[in-house]
Amino acid sequence: MNLKSVITAIAVGIGSLSMAAAADATDKKVVIAYQTDALPSSVAIANGDFAKATGYDIDFRKFNSGAEIFAAIAAGDVQVGYVGSSPFAAAASRGLEVKAFYLSTISGIDEALVVRNGSGIESLSDLKGKKLAAAPVSTDHYQLLALIKSLGLTEKDVQVFAIPQPEIVAGFNRGDIDGGFVWDPALTELKKNGKVLVTSRDVADKGAPTFSAWVATSQFAADNPDFLKSFASVINKYYASYASDKGAWSADSENAKALAKLLGGTPEQHAAALKNLSLLTPEVQASEAWLGGEDKSGAAKILKDTAAFLKAQGKVSEVLPNYGAFVTADALTSASN
Repeated sequence: MNLKSVITAIAVGIGSLSMAAAADATDKKVVIAYQTDALPSSVAIANGDFAKATGYDIDFRKFNSGAEIFAAIAAGDVQVGYVGSSPFAAAASRGLEVKAFYLSTISGIDEALVVRNGSGIESLSDLKGKKLAAAPVSTDHYQLLALIKSLGLTEKDVQVFAIPQPEIVAGFNRGDIDGGFVWDPALTELKKNGKVLVTSRDVADKGAPTFSAWVATSQFAADNPDFLKSFASVINKYYASYASDKGAWSADSENAKALAKLLGGTPEQHAAALKNLSLLTPEVQASEAWLGGEDKSGAAKILKDTAAFLKAQGKVSEVLPNYGAFVTADALTSASN
């Protein structure tokens, strides 16, 4: 082989390697949807830690609700997303193949029904005849309807508006609605001219527990198990930091500033919001009480119970026999080892 042939062969080889590398990079692209909740792990979105740990080219996109995220997943535009259990139950019941692989929070005080000052609402017994709102098919919407039912009331007794959170804040401030079941940053905004009447944890204690989770399409989960493990490991790191070093998450901390830059609002608001979260350790999440146990998993039971409630409310047409196929502890178990 002459020198020209050798050079040509090397060039072809280098070109092939470049094409292979490009193809590999293309395979490692993922679109991830997040919301405005203040979570310790959201800092990893802001500083690029998720991308560094997974080695993937991640396109993070912000959405206003879980319902919007599931619509994007159904359209094929998103592969991984942060959602609440109510829109999750609705999407699963309609046949969307997704799996929850990490529980971010469970029913706590980070979501609540705030009633407007001057609305005439002092207790739960004052809700009849009032106008309340929650984001469509959100966990808050589900819990608001469950709360009303627990009081022996119906949507004929209480007007419930399913509208996006920005509209809830605007309507609340104008006096068009008497209260809103919301999460941050809307929760902080409504508190400025109102008071918390009941929290998500209170409604959970009445029999309507909820959770928020990171979910992936079943196909993406099957094709990218190592990504989910690395992603879960990053969340674990930030949750552990928050649990062990509160000073690193104070209002004047770099973490709080990063959350404000990513999500809007102020560092003070996010530092306060973080204190309201109910977080689970990886070991507890991986147990049968939550994501472990497949058909017996606690999260699967919550999804089924939520779907049954949504069907009774006319929000979904079918309740599946079991929701175990929509949860997995695989990434969590590996990430915590």
